[in-house]
Amino acid sequence: MSSFNQWDIVSGVGVTALGVAAARALETHRSGALVTDPYASAFVEAAEAPVPLPSHPRDLDSQAWKGDTVWMSMATYVAVRSRFFDDFFARATADGIGQAVLLAAGLDTRAFRLDWPAGCRLFEVDQPKVLEFKDTVLGEQQAQARCDRRAVAVDLRDDWAAALHDAGFDTTRPTAWLAEGLLPYLPADAENNLFATIHRLSAPGSRIAVEHVDTQSLGMFDEEEMTQAGQQMGVDISTLLHNEDKEHPERVLTGLGWTARSDTAQQTARRYGRELDGTMGRNGGKLEYITASR
Repeated sequence: MSSFNQWDIVSGVGVTALGVAAARALETHRSGALVTDPYASAFVEAAEAPVPLPSHPRDLDSQAWKGDTVWMSMATYVAVRSRFFDDFFARATADGIGQAVLLAAGLDTRAFRLDWPAGCRLFEVDQPKVLEFKDTVLGEQQAQARCDRRAVAVDLRDDWAAALHDAGFDTTRPTAWLAEGLLPYLPADAENNLFATIHRLSAPGSRIAVEHVDTQSLGMFDEEEMTQAGQQMGVDISTLLHNEDKEHPERVLTGLGWTARSDTAQQTARRYGRELDGTMGRNGGKLEYITASR
């Protein structure tokens, strides 16, 4: 196993999952929320991060956060992204797909907050300590999964396909795959292997959705707002990213025989009646959500 299986929820890449949970918590308490996550605040509180993160808009009125606009900007982006992928799963299951995989699931709670058809099986793949923390908090909240949820504790740079198979994954069933907030943290060879493995495991009729950040756009994580957010989480996000040249996921999937399309984050936000602002607003035309079917 690689050393990366030691990630936890308050260090390294793991802390970014906590930041996303904080953003979902903020969105949950907004009027007209695009996403409602009843467990997001519990994750933030249970983590006891070195620097506390906001989990309610009123937190931003405290002296510690006075004048801070970064978190609500992030909450808007995370809400748009989450809703887009929620809708992806809704369409997939409505069309009869009964198996789903969340790659680098983090503190995702779709198994608990979305409606799934009877018999649907959902696999959550992530680092052991992240899943352990997640399951502990959800247990304390007495959360009940709305599907056959299966946690798969494995590093995506190890033999995650074997771990998925051992957890009951069925290669003969069409699958809905999701890679949300993952690709920028993978080196090029790992990303290529990820898509190749997904293709190998996917039965005809499968679908995939991924979030893509162009390599040239990764500089946005060096902008003042993102640097500030990283400091508040206790991590330099830019040091976690891989900025080597990578082939665009839409081209990769098309080359493998999938039918793919892309939507920008800005286009998606406007469809949902939102406007991205700050760093996300300036880069929303370069952030893409790619969906494909086989």
